[in-house]
Amino acid sequence: MRRILPHPILSVGLFVASILMSASVAPPSIALAVIAALTAPWIMIALRVDPIRVRAPLTMVQLALAVAADVVRSNWAVVQIILGGRKRERVSGFVHVPLTLRDRYGLAVLAIIVTSTPGTLWVEYEAATGRLLLHVLDLVDEEVWVRTIQERYERRLKEIFE
Repeated sequence: MRRILPHPILSVGLFVASILMSASVAPPSIALAVIAALTAPWIMIALRVDPIRVRAPLTMVQLALAVAADVVRSNWAVVQIILGGRKRERVSGFVHVPLTLRDRYGLAVLAIIVTSTPGTLWVEYEAATGRLLLHVLDLVDEEVWVRTIQERYERRLKEIFE
């Protein structure tokens, strides 16, 4: 199986993403998804990218569900800010989050999570100190953001990748 799909998680992810992004589930869309799923891993081999070792698949599902819920919640909060649903003054700001996660794939996934969540942006990561600089559109409590990143995302990513 590894000869056909050297990076099976990548293949499945590309196939699912391609189908979800297509306008319809027609034969050409499925054919394109299959082609992407079968060719991309060979490109990764040519680039000599190490395969990812996922150690906790169930945790990966839990993380995906938590991220999906957070994205929906953040979208709603940003809509309220934009449409003026909140009466108090909004304060945006930067938060320093100390991280113990060191795996490059885990950090990449964390960057995607943070940046794809409306109202937050990954600004900088200092590898030497493990500090993440995060920008938050509606910053109420810095400590809540630090705990959220560490407990909700980093802990699970460490289980998955380290």
